[in-house]
Amino acid sequence: MTAVQPPTGPLAGIRVVELAGLGPAPYACMLLAELGADVIRVDRPGGGTQLVPPEREALHRSRPSVAVDLKLPAGRDVVLRLVDSADVLVEGLRPGVTDRLGLGPDTCLARNPRLVYARMTGWGQDGPLAARAGHDINYLGLTGALHAIGTADKPVVPLNIGADFGGGSMFLLVGILAALLERGTSGQGQVVDAAMVDGASSLVTMIYGLLGAGLWQDRRAANLLDGGAPFYDTYACADGRHVAVGAIEPQFHAQLLAGLGIDPEEHGRQDDVARWPEQRKTIAGVFATRTRDEWAAAFEGTDACVTPVLGLTEAPAHPHLAARGTFTDRGGHPEPAPAPRFSRTPGAVRGGPRTPGQDTRAGLQAWGLPAEEIQELLDAGAVVQAG
Repeated sequence: MTAVQPPTGPLAGIRVVELAGLGPAPYACMLLAELGADVIRVDRPGGGTQLVPPEREALHRSRPSVAVDLKLPAGRDVVLRLVDSADVLVEGLRPGVTDRLGLGPDTCLARNPRLVYARMTGWGQDGPLAARAGHDINYLGLTGALHAIGTADKPVVPLNIGADFGGGSMFLLVGILAALLERGTSGQGQVVDAAMVDGASSLVTMIYGLLGAGLWQDRRAANLLDGGAPFYDTYACADGRHVAVGAIEPQFHAQLLAGLGIDPEEHGRQDDVARWPEQRKTIAGVFATRTRDEWAAAFEGTDACVTPVLGLTEAPAHPHLAARGTFTDRGGHPEPAPAPRFSRTPGAVRGGPRTPGQDTRAGLQAWGLPAEEIQELLDAGAVVQAG
């Protein structure tokens, strides 16, 4: 693998120490790196548990990896040296772990008062469940979000994008960027406690607002945005594939009916909830007469809000996504490109995933540790160079 490319982007000049973890924290650090931050990933020797082969772990791309034994005092001191010149430290370990390692926020902020110490957990740093294990589905389950997603019969798992990446990574990033912005005024760092359960709860703010206004029923497939409305749902086509329909506004709904050849007078009013089951049956019957791609072509250029439901292997080739460069190619496999876009300081994928410890020598030297000292640390087993 080639070396990680130099940072470019709006966060150029920001230095981030990442204590290796799984899922939301690595994703946030990948985004920071691709927006220009100088991120150094601190892995355990051997890399810990790998869910996928290291060379295909997309969340680990764009930043170097150094392997440090945090259980050894010399290894801990290496991280503290990195903290001294860092703007941000990101950790996604269970509450109390970094404190026991001697890398907790009190220790780090005492050395570097300008540090933004960002913590990513599922349940948060405190509360009755803080020490419990959990995953995206569990955090969504407690927020009400999972209850609202799915069919009338059961909740449906929305991958792990709701709590892990939406409620976790994104809110961690918001916290980091807000703390960096505030530091520009106060000159002081602080601790960011980002909990997936908090972020996932925030994501359903609008739904809770509708519920409070009496405009949402606390059951699935009975509301405007949960598949209850026949004009906001997916439909099977003649080839077994599906289209997505989002014709909420009356003018878009009119174009939907026109494209399907349905008489609006016979179909009934869009807001007549009592007729929704009948309307759904009519719409489903028409969509079933042609293939997905035939319907996509039929609605091309209209505002009926009808689009094909594309597979993961199909999406990167869609003309709109291809034109925008929404996906990039790495080793013959598509991966999403950096987002959002910037007019003057664009971000970039800076290289593929690194094997844990692949950049120990170069990474530590780039952060100011002398080559002779790095060799001593390697000899002592406090750090490990892989490969």
